[in-house]
Amino acid sequence: MATKVHMEALSPTMEEGQVVRWLKHEGDPVKEGEVLAEIETDKATMELVARGSGVLRKQMMPEGQTAPVGSVIAVIAGPDEDISGLVQGSTEVQQGPTSGEAAAPPSAGTRGEAPKAQRDVAAAARQLADSEKTEPDSAALGTPARPEATRPSTPAAPGQRPTEPAGNGGRIAAEGGRVKASPLARRLAAEAGLELSAVSGSGPGGRITKRDIESARQQPAPVAAASAAPAPARGAAPSPAFAPLRPAGERPEVEEVPVTQMRKAIAKRLVTSIGPVPTFYLTIEVDMTQTMAARERLNARLGQGGQKASVNDFVVRAVAEALRRHPEVNASWGDNVIRRYGRVHVGVAVAVEDGLITPVVRDADRKGILQIGAEVKELAARGREKKLTPEEYTGSTFSISNLGMFGITEFTAIINPPEAGIIAVGAVEEKPVVVDGEVKVQPRMRMTMSCDHRVVDGATGARFLQTVRAFMEDPAAMLA
Repeated sequence: MATKVHMEALSPTMEEGQVVRWLKHEGDPVKEGEVLAEIETDKATMELVARGSGVLRKQMMPEGQTAPVGSVIAVIAGPDEDISGLVQGSTEVQQGPTSGEAAAPPSAGTRGEAPKAQRDVAAAARQLADSEKTEPDSAALGTPARPEATRPSTPAAPGQRPTEPAGNGGRIAAEGGRVKASPLARRLAAEAGLELSAVSGSGPGGRITKRDIESARQQPAPVAAASAAPAPARGAAPSPAFAPLRPAGERPEVEEVPVTQMRKAIAKRLVTSIGPVPTFYLTIEVDMTQTMAARERLNARLGQGGQKASVNDFVVRAVAEALRRHPEVNASWGDNVIRRYGRVHVGVAVAVEDGLITPVVRDADRKGILQIGAEVKELAARGREKKLTPEEYTGSTFSISNLGMFGITEFTAIINPPEAGIIAVGAVEEKPVVVDGEVKVQPRMRMTMSCDHRVVDGATGARFLQTVRAFMEDPAAMLA
């Protein structure tokens, strides 16, 4: 019996998905549970598995195109089974705008003609998203795409030759004849006519990122991998120098950059926050003398090759402990009720290649600084690789955004609904302050809390920030 392959809701907030790569091609035998394709959601790249067995008779959506949840994107059937009715009866998948085109909004008639399967799946996705807001421990919906090293080898797409590892000291990693690169990097490389095997990757494990493709486009002509300039040392801090400029004749007057699924999700989330949520801001300055001294002592004990604690690890621990003591802030708005959560799950904003994601440190008030640091580091690395599962980036009860490492001293962050607040953390800088009538130089740090006034009043937020400051100025108090 023929099986329709739908664009499934692989994350709680997913409304549409983009086919990054088909792992099965037309004519290939398929068993139920086998991976058919890699799908880019609003948060990560996930695997779409077959719900039936047979032969992949028809792919109705090419790689790189987008379809709403519930759309039919392929058909699995017997080798000689008639599928003409399924193909003709399926709706056309939504295609992303090409360069120079604007995506036309669907007409009222089109919106009302969505197939029942699409409406049911979309409704289920919305229901699950709502449940994630009130139940922080919801289970994951999909499976992240496996690392390149564990993926089965697949033939190259028509018109392309299999790429080979480049001899550049391991900066490019290839497994099974494939160069490791993000979906956006592959798309940009194809548009620019670049061979991925000739590009040096600066991401984790030699993964090629958008920045690598943009750098390669600045080169006057392709060069052999063996003669490529050495890549920056792994772990080196980003250079503050200005980015190289293309000659005026090579710069387009207007350049349209395709919007990724993550960027679309960010745009929708921001609209639901800064507009409907009545937000006010509270800023406090912290004396970081004791925290910096405690961090230095802790890192000295860990030794040269051990884990290092960051300032942000102390901030997460202090905020988590303050939330435990101020349950009125560890809360969210629910129209007729205010939900106060008994567990503290802190979201930590992480910048990724084409947006940001907020991995969640669950029960952060029960974890030590080193455990928090190790968890954040691991989650951030997998977030940049788009390998997080939905349960790892949903369900936070409060969030933290830190731009101090970029030299930003103060900023305001946008609340991540339905949470009641988020703290924006600035850089630690030496400042002259008056202490007991004398001018002294101290390491100071500013924190700004964005508050949902429906849940948190001014005095409530102020008391919460006072507790956070007390923990940062006396880290030992967090353990009491």
